[in-house]
Amino acid sequence: MTTERKQQGFVFTGWHMAGVMVLFFGTIITVNLIMAWNASNSWSGLVVQNTYVASQQFNGKVAEARALAASGIEGELAIEGARITYRVVDAKGAPLAADEVLAVFKRPVDERKDFTVALMPDGSGLFVSEREVPAGQWIIDISTKNDGGKVFHQTLRMVVAGGTK
Repeated sequence: MTTERKQQGFVFTGWHMAGVMVLFFGTIITVNLIMAWNASNSWSGLVVQNTYVASQQFNGKVAEARALAASGIEGELAIEGARITYRVVDAKGAPLAADEVLAVFKRPVDERKDFTVALMPDGSGLFVSEREVPAGQWIIDISTKNDGGKVFHQTLRMVVAGGTK
């Protein structure tokens, strides 16, 4: 009697299963680590310093914004190279009197590159400053004051491409 042994095809062994599990879970862990690193390095997560205090001030800020919007005052910001200009006029188009104009440039996702620019008067209703604004998206809070009191506040979202608007 002769016994013939037939050759079998591919046999899936425990080593193959171990390899599949290492590749599967290794991929998941790698993707999670990359996403966690990107999340922690791309956004500070900080919107306000104290959420309770911010919630208490919310209604007052909304009322102030409505009053400023109803005043008819308008501002126009332009960035040309390293020159920042801001023109502010009242409801009738007359230049607005102001002794202090501050523009706070903030990145939408990261506060490390934020900066503040004091704009100086340059004619009636025109305020200027010389400062290079890096390319990218910016949220710009512009506060206009006269005799220490807030006259106008404007928030703009702008994209600066190559140092110009």
